Amino acid sequence: MQQSLHKKRGFGYYLKRDWILYAMLVLPVAYYIIFKYIPMYGVVIAFKNYSVFKGVLGSEWVGLKYFKAIFSMDEFYRVFRNTLMLNVVDLCFSFPAPVILAIMLSEMKSVAYKRVSQTIVYLPYFISWVVIGGITLQMFSPESGLVNIIIRRLGGDSIPFITEKWHWLFTYCAIGVWQSAGWNSILFIAAIAGINQELYEAATVDGAGRFQKIWHITLPGIRPTIIMMLILRMGSLVNIGFERPYVIGNTMVREFSDVISTYVYRVGLESSNFSMATAVGLFQSVTGMVLLLITNAIANWGDGSGIF
Repeated sequence: MQQSLHKKRGFGYYLKRDWILYAMLVLPVAYYIIFKYIPMYGVVIAFKNYSVFKGVLGSEWVGLKYFKAIFSMDEFYRVFRNTLMLNVVDLCFSFPAPVILAIMLSEMKSVAYKRVSQTIVYLPYFISWVVIGGITLQMFSPESGLVNIIIRRLGGDSIPFITEKWHWLFTYCAIGVWQSAGWNSILFIAAIAGINQELYEAATVDGAGRFQKIWHITLPGIRPTIIMMLILRMGSLVNIGFERPYVIGNTMVREFSDVISTYVYRVGLESSNFSMATAVGLFQSVTGMVLLLITNAIANWGDGSGIF
């Protein structure tokens, strides 16, 4: 009788019972539909000779013309190489940093000091990249930068942190770690908090030291979270934000700072070649999806820890 009653209950019953929860879904669902799914129709511009006067529907189809054009351009391969290089280097430094920071914060004994430290390391994430670009210029400028002024007063030579490509690459990664490590550590801190404390107590009884507990309990405990975040990061290996390389970069280091996002901006907005820019963006998205699927398949093949 109870089973038949559950079968008769339709969507209307649950909507009436949990209408507050469904109402809370309206805004996020509307956001994704309006700003994420509806604009997907615009990818057809990559296959059309788009004209702002004719619109998307009125522009004529040209097939793979723009894809053939971008694959025949040396500049595209340069920005694609730079995108991969910056993301790989950033992955090597920016990905382990929040894990290490989360472990360090979780090892603090003073609750008050821990909270103050967390607040301080979270703050850079909320600073605009435009502001960070100004701070970078004030700190690392070859002539007037604070760091180089200190180096010269100590008897050394100025270091071209933002005017030489290899030094710029180091500066780019260091600023990225400083800006994102604190915020990205939140998920790992939560994962560490979910580890059974009895494991640490048993390890203490067995005579394990602090580093032994981290290696044998903490890291295995947050391993699923690390793998999940790594898979997501691998999926965005060819996707790079516009603000960071554009603000920190300059003409003297364009050989490294010119990436796909800045290239799309230059071609799409400055040159008004919207079809070419859309083709580059579509290629970027498809490549990211393929990398995500490959990384997830490898994780599932290894120990079944993939996200789907």
